[in-house]
Amino acid sequence: MILTKQYRCVHSASCLCTKGHLSEDAVFLVFQHLNWNPKLIAILSCACKWFDDLAKRVLWKEFCRTRAPKMMLDLQSSGSHSVDGNWRALGKLLIFCSGCKKGGLFNNIQIPGHFVYRTRFSRTSGKSFLMPQCRTDILYVSDPCEHLDQGEEGDIGFFRGIFKSFSMSKVRKMLIERGAELHPTEVCPYCKAKLWSMLQAKMIPPSASCRLGAYEDCIDYYVCLNGHMVGICTLLPLSDSEETSE
Repeated sequence: MILTKQYRCVHSASCLCTKGHLSEDAVFLVFQHLNWNPKLIAILSCACKWFDDLAKRVLWKEFCRTRAPKMMLDLQSSGSHSVDGNWRALGKLLIFCSGCKKGGLFNNIQIPGHFVYRTRFSRTSGKSFLMPQCRTDILYVSDPCEHLDQGEEGDIGFFRGIFKSFSMSKVRKMLIERGAELHPTEVCPYCKAKLWSMLQAKMIPPSASCRLGAYEDCIDYYVCLNGHMVGICTLLPLSDSEETSE
């Protein structure tokens, strides 16, 4: 079922749309029984503005807590009851590989975005993407989503991540101190915020390519104002011995 998103309904006291609607508690219990199915949450969000608001405030938060409980506890351990950006953006980041389009963030590569069944995010891996002077920051980064045999581009990997308390991070402070410019046209595929190029700011350490198994000069990633990270790399080919062992 495909629903066209409706914006008029705000569920005011005089709104006819409220007749017959379930309460927030009832919706919560239904989606708890459905194990916070992200596709069904997305469909509900399209019904009207009230359901969209409920999904952003409650349902996506519970989805994130269920999908990555330890990561969510850490992201909220500073005392905040929300995360940078919003819960829907974080939910999308957990399950969606953004891909890229021609003329977008990553030049002329065209690979459509897609949902992924499951992705591992690692705080330890995140350290490899930070300059030595920024490694007290906390960054969770996914394993690369592999798109093999992309013609002249070779084997492409997309990765994504999120900073904890990005507004107070050393990475953000360094980007500002270096006068890094925000991308003039492209925005974060998860929250639509403006993006900084870590490559342009010369803030990609050699350890990032080692962690990804990628060519050192073929890695690029961006960080948005809310601390979401999206990146691309060209993966090193498997050696004959690795292929045999698999």
